[in-house]
Amino acid sequence: MRTILFLLTALILWLPGRAQQQTTDPGWWKRNNLRVIQTNLPDYEAATLNPDSLVTDLVKFSANTLIINAGGIMAFYPTKLPYQYRNPYVKRDFLKDVVAKCHQQGIKVIVRFDFSRVHESIYKAHPDWCYLSPKGERMTNPGMYTVSINGPYVQQCAFGIVSEVMDIYPIDGIFLNMPGYQVNNTYEGRYMGIDQNEYDKKRFAKFSGGKALPVEENKADNLYQQYLAFKKFTLDEWGKRLYTLVKSKNPQAAICTYTDQYVDIIRHETQAVPTLPLWPYSAADNVNNAGTTFPDHIISNASIQQISFQSRYNAIEPEEISIRLYQNMAHGSGLDLSMMGDTRGYEDERNFKTIEKIYGLHKKYEPYFGRYTSIAKIAVIAPGSWPNGTPMQEYRGIQQILQEAHIPFDIIEDNQLQNRGDKLKNYKVIILPDITFLNDGGVKQLKAAIANGTNLIATNIALNDNPALLSQLFGAKLKSLTNDAAGNYLVPEDRAIFKNFRGQTMLFMKYNLALYDFSSADKTGLPLLAKGRTGPPEIIGGHDVTGDKMMAIKQHGAAEAVLLPFNAGRLYYNNGYQEHKQILLDVLNNIYPDAGKQLITNAHPKVETVLQQYAKNTPANKINNNGLILHLINLTGVSSTSYLPPLPVYNISLKIKSGYKPARVTDLLNGRPVKFTYADGYVNFTADRLDDYKIIVMDK
Repeated sequence: MRTILFLLTALILWLPGRAQQQTTDPGWWKRNNLRVIQTNLPDYEAATLNPDSLVTDLVKFSANTLIINAGGIMAFYPTKLPYQYRNPYVKRDFLKDVVAKCHQQGIKVIVRFDFSRVHESIYKAHPDWCYLSPKGERMTNPGMYTVSINGPYVQQCAFGIVSEVMDIYPIDGIFLNMPGYQVNNTYEGRYMGIDQNEYDKKRFAKFSGGKALPVEENKADNLYQQYLAFKKFTLDEWGKRLYTLVKSKNPQAAICTYTDQYVDIIRHETQAVPTLPLWPYSAADNVNNAGTTFPDHIISNASIQQISFQSRYNAIEPEEISIRLYQNMAHGSGLDLSMMGDTRGYEDERNFKTIEKIYGLHKKYEPYFGRYTSIAKIAVIAPGSWPNGTPMQEYRGIQQILQEAHIPFDIIEDNQLQNRGDKLKNYKVIILPDITFLNDGGVKQLKAAIANGTNLIATNIALNDNPALLSQLFGAKLKSLTNDAAGNYLVPEDRAIFKNFRGQTMLFMKYNLALYDFSSADKTGLPLLAKGRTGPPEIIGGHDVTGDKMMAIKQHGAAEAVLLPFNAGRLYYNNGYQEHKQILLDVLNNIYPDAGKQLITNAHPKVETVLQQYAKNTPANKINNNGLILHLINLTGVSSTSYLPPLPVYNISLKIKSGYKPARVTDLLNGRPVKFTYADGYVNFTADRLDDYKIIVMDK
């Protein structure tokens, strides 16, 4: 009898893994046709969630992938593990039914794990597993404690939890929420510092040859740079172990998270931000950044429905979610949406019709999404994957200027330049917005690109952690790094470069500017005027020439490197005055006159134009280039503080550099042919009316 029971138990444990191998398609995520809906379930909804109604709604929304809670912070299934807190509202195995019913409808199921926190009952038993700030504080949320990555919970228990779930359910993938080292209490917006847990101390000492953990995040500090290398090493090592475990159980299970190593799907997020100005290009930013930086991965950018962590039950406006989802598709990602809880009894259903419309559009025209190749000749370097602070403002302002000028550009993360040398040398211009530090590999690749003929524009205090590089690239020697520019003016006196300032001889300044000795530069410009006198009109004036210049150009063979030591991007991002936009565009056009010639249009600046080379996304298509595809996204409804319905835009003339005469030009969404002419390598046509979104296909 014992032998029979043993064999039956072994068979039961073996069957789920066997079922996974039989019911999933090889590399199902690689088609890049994801239409994800995530139900972020509060604990109490485990008692009421109805698998039948959930799957009915997913089908109605045209979703092909579900992300749903499984374990980590708490188990949404009947766990048997002592170190896994079980959700007390789980009275039945609803997860089993959800997976089965989704599979019946051809919907993949990715289960969510969050190993960043443990329930207080686990903390009380194992306080040494948890985060400890430099001040000796714990990072907590009600009833939860943040863990330390190098402690036993993450290093050992997490693998047991993943194994248990994969042994029970024939899932199609796992999603890891909040991986990595925690320095912020994200849900409270509070910075707490580098984790000083004993497990972290011991492991860093072993990694560094006995050094103590840093307590301050300072990129210019060698110890902190070593700590960054330590974080990468430990995260990669953990990710590799998890990847090995998951793929050993089911090679066709996708791993999805926010990091790039040992994952199949890189996830990003577009969230509502309570600060102004609004940033309507968030999804475009995220997909462009991750997709260009990590071209061998599938990117899935999640539109987070909630307004904030404190207001999860209120959703963003339908117009905002439309822009996010359209940008996802236009820039080469699938669709991804994170909802708070079950689709039934939802507290804010205003977006449901919008979701149904856009997900249905993606399903209907699926062959035209997901297989794009960038045609951009300009790269903007991003200050990481989650930019913040003043570098973020500078970076966003640069993007906004290029977007409104309808100039195609790619985005690459600063710390990944070392891995993208193949791509960098093909750009005509690289823009470095206020990024002070590049690692040695990044510097090497930047120099190689310049030597290959790529021009460079850097702004504000970019590269100031490397004085030798500043001198080599720009002929610049620092005099003063931080100066409040309020009250200063620039003079656009060189009208051979600054051709668009008729009627203006002084351009106002604000924020920071750096002062340099540019005596080793080949050319200088933009004289700086002194602050002068403030007060009533009778006494103002005195804006004398200081002798400092706000532009330096140094020649490097066929390439030019330009330093603009003020906040060109931040000025435009926060204030919106056209003069700061025009400074950058004039400099860009001076060093690369063809910058605005890939796409020539009279479109309103708030019409986003995304031009890509495309290949039909069907299994049968082996051709990598079927022609060009142009996405037009109407942002005219983005107001100072609101997302409103966009105004129709009429008679948009478009001149697209194609290099071939198209076999046909089609307005994809209405199926009508578009009249066009072809001359001198350009396709010429008119988009008669743009409402919220339009796609024009130019087939070879």
